[in-house]
Amino acid sequence: MMSDPREGLTVTHRRYIPYSHAHYAGDLVDGAYVLGLFGDVATELCIRTDGDEGLFASYSDVQFRAPVRAGDVLETTAVLTRAGTRSRVMEFEARVVCRGRPDKGESAAEVLPEPVVAVTASGTVVVSAPGG
Repeated sequence: MMSDPREGLTVTHRRYIPYSHAHYAGDLVDGAYVLGLFGDVATELCIRTDGDEGLFASYSDVQFRAPVRAGDVLETTAVLTRAGTRSRVMEFEARVVCRGRPDKGESAAEVLPEPVVAVTASGTVVVSAPGG
């Protein structure tokens, strides 16, 4: 079976996490925040592949691997791994690329020497039928 030429297409967003999104002690941000960012990159991927925003159907796997904190700069990526007739399977990754350093000063922050993989997931999005 021949693979779809759209498979492998990647979309990446970066976003600063404001302190107003801290939900737990230690300025931790809840996992649902990152899932919302995955929805954003999935939407752009569907627009690029199908001219449709798509509708998230399910996650088949979500792994919270490292904390996400207010003051982080988070890079989220979606990669199209399989394109069905209307379904689009994607792999997601959220990496912390910058982190606030309140221990060094009120507004101190740093670029991390290596990004920290915070969350990974697999998910399926459904797009409208062509012409529909």
